[in-house]
Amino acid sequence: MNLRVVDLDLNDAAHAAALLDLLDHYAQDPMGGGNGLKPEVKAALVDGLKGVPFFHGGLALAADEAVGLINCFAGFSTFAARPLLNIHDIVVRREHRRQGIGQALLAWAEARARALGCCKLTLEVLSNNHKAMASYQLAGFAPYVLDPAAGQALFLQKMLAEEKP
Repeated sequence: MNLRVVDLDLNDAAHAAALLDLLDHYAQDPMGGGNGLKPEVKAALVDGLKGVPFFHGGLALAADEAVGLINCFAGFSTFAARPLLNIHDIVVRREHRRQGIGQALLAWAEARARALGCCKLTLEVLSNNHKAMASYQLAGFAPYVLDPAAGQALFLQKMLAEEKP
């Protein structure tokens, strides 16, 4: 397979379409919620991301077909006083999995993080997504632990209702 990972260009119509298609593909998967992206999300996502200066995206292309996507956002580690890069989404088309595309996307993110002077890469994964966990471990990811006596870090969320003006 002739695979390459390129920087996602949100001003390129083909890249923007690939972002929406791949992210919807992921959202339709049981590990992505199983429902696909809502139409209003599809309509707003590309322009919304264009307004986020700390967004970094990579697009995996196999013979010019978009087969994978990684969306990352820069943050900051107060414990290291350096930036970090969080992998927010990673998707490989179902029919192209187990071909090294996920590893290529993770390598792209690592290279981007190093170029930004980041101290680490972070990501979240569902505890029953064993295939993704194995892929992340292969790439060198491990659970976040400061002190074993304190336990492993957990990712929590609180949904906020949209406020009407």
